[in-house]
Amino acid sequence: MNFITIMALIVSSTLVYSAPLILTSLGGVYSENSGIVNIGLEGIMTIGAFAAIVFNLSFASSLGSLTPWIAALVGGIAGLIFSILHAVATINFHADHIISGTVLNIMAPPLGVFLIKAIYDKGQTENITANFGYFSFPGLSSIPVIGPIFFKNTSAPAWIAILLAIFMWWLLYKTRLGLRLRSCGENPQAADTMGINVYKMRYIGVLTSGFMGGLGGAIFAEAISGNFSISTIVGQGFMALAAVIFGKWNPIGAMLSSVFFGFAQSLSIIGNQLPIISNIPAVYMQIAPYVLTIIVLVLFLGKSVAPAADGINYIKSK
Repeated sequence: MNFITIMALIVSSTLVYSAPLILTSLGGVYSENSGIVNIGLEGIMTIGAFAAIVFNLSFASSLGSLTPWIAALVGGIAGLIFSILHAVATINFHADHIISGTVLNIMAPPLGVFLIKAIYDKGQTENITANFGYFSFPGLSSIPVIGPIFFKNTSAPAWIAILLAIFMWWLLYKTRLGLRLRSCGENPQAADTMGINVYKMRYIGVLTSGFMGGLGGAIFAEAISGNFSISTIVGQGFMALAAVIFGKWNPIGAMLSSVFFGFAQSLSIIGNQLPIISNIPAVYMQIAPYVLTIIVLVLFLGKSVAPAADGINYIKSK
């Protein structure tokens, strides 16, 4: 393979694996900037993947090429609904954020498998036929060198996720809503005295993380796994959480971190097609993304500064 072919393969695969992480990490950024730690992203992604696959299998024959896109939105809505449990527990009942998020992670996989068993009478679904596949941008894909690498046979959801990261950065740092949301994660008492409804802002943060996490899980299922089983989402939610920390609770940082983790994941799939890397034993390539996640957390967790009130319950009477 020549240089352009190798780069096109790497970029295309990286974008495919990055898209779910970008979307989910953006949700985590909003939740934590509002003051609510959400380690339940893994469980939310699982519910999003379940809802999207069931919808896809049910309506592919009637919706055609629109099926994966509509199914992704259904997955996002399912994730939003599931995240209400975390919002109510942490905001209204002042539960520990870590415990509440852990409950979501423990609950989601068996719940999904139970419903699949009830619907299809087996432990996993059939493979979907209406998936995202690869997309070439008209005009852009014809640009010499850059076109074949970045815009030909690429992931449309990934490019949408990148644009969404830019928009969500603007929303968080350049608008009144974003300022109010961040103030509730930095000093909720001061925000309350200024007339900001802290509970409302934190609900917005958590529900945003629910929708984005469900969307991420749906895209992972429809672009990568192709079906739903108990092992569809295995670690991607925690990678997204690591991207939030590595990206310093900033949408752009989280997006770039997600691309890095997506690249690590993609190497385990395309590594045998690349020079030099193909000589590395496959088992090492498969564990590389998770090892990198641990290394990043160890190196950057103590150096990154979270919002001051992140993970601290707010009781209005105090």
